[in-house]
Amino acid sequence: MAFDIPTDLMPELVPFSWLIGSWEGSGRLGDGEDADPHFWQQVTFREVGAPYLEYRSEAWLTEADGTKLRILAVENGFWSLDREQQDADAGPGMTPGEIFPALRSADDVQQLHTAEGFKIQAQILQPGGISELYYGLIDGPRVHLATEALLRSKNAKQYASSTRMYGLVGGDLFWRWDVSLGNQDLKAHASAALKRVTTEAMDS
Repeated sequence: MAFDIPTDLMPELVPFSWLIGSWEGSGRLGDGEDADPHFWQQVTFREVGAPYLEYRSEAWLTEADGTKLRILAVENGFWSLDREQQDADAGPGMTPGEIFPALRSADDVQQLHTAEGFKIQAQILQPGGISELYYGLIDGPRVHLATEALLRSKNAKQYASSTRMYGLVGGDLFWRWDVSLGNQDLKAHASAALKRVTTEAMDS
């Protein structure tokens, strides 16, 4: 499915334009070996008229043939360029900014480009009392994220750090998630290949 950058897309979101929309597909837990469980996933990157994308992921444990067994995980969050906040930016809370948007042209955004790509941040909230703050890079159709900070509630399960990688290959979204529980190095946690099911930049 071809994807055209929306003409009214906020300049700060252009580096993320290839992600916008909904994606669905199947994946495997762990290293993806024969005995590793299967899952189905839907991921949505939604443009809401602000300088960030709303992120949502829903995954279901499945049989090998794709039959859904039970909900596996739900995540919500926000992805954006990593830059200093200005008076023109909204927040904290519902405090309005002085100018909207703060970066108003492609040239403004291009000034943030580094030799490795654009620096980005992603905030992802998991059920069970876990909140992650990732920093990383988006370089064309590739994303690499690593946790900078992680907040766990007093009853949350052990979870120390993680990395996530995304890439667009032949029009499909491939991703991999590695996790450390604190007493080990990062290990393969999950991976999937997702197909785009909608290219809408904003839900009506």
